[in-house]
Amino acid sequence: MVVADVRVLVVDDQQPFREAAAAVLLATEGFALVGSAIDGPSSLAAVERLRPDLVLMDVNLPGMDGLEATRRIRAAGASPAVVLVSTYALGDLGADPLAAGADAYVTKADFDSECLRSLLTIVRRRTQG
Repeated sequence: MVVADVRVLVVDDQQPFREAAAAVLLATEGFALVGSAIDGPSSLAAVERLRPDLVLMDVNLPGMDGLEATRRIRAAGASPAVVLVSTYALGDLGADPLAAGADAYVTKADFDSECLRSLLTIVRRRTQG
């Protein structure tokens, strides 16, 4: 049985992180980058257009932060897993990413192939259940 790649949208206003995330996705079997966005409003359009399985969403975005974009993705009934990412430790955020509808929170420093693989359970639960 052939298992399809997890389709990933990366949302971050910083090109270096978008490039780093793309490299991690390329190096991790079972994942494919389907697109990127640089702010909250464009992330909503990309989710609708690309129908990703997983959205890696930066918390601090111009135009609309990642928390609000996540709320709107959920309100629209979209089913991708949304993982919020930031340079800040969870306790330093000042907001609960799970309360916004995110499935998980990951610091950018911890984002690597192992971390990405650990998100598979979340993605499968969201997209198959």
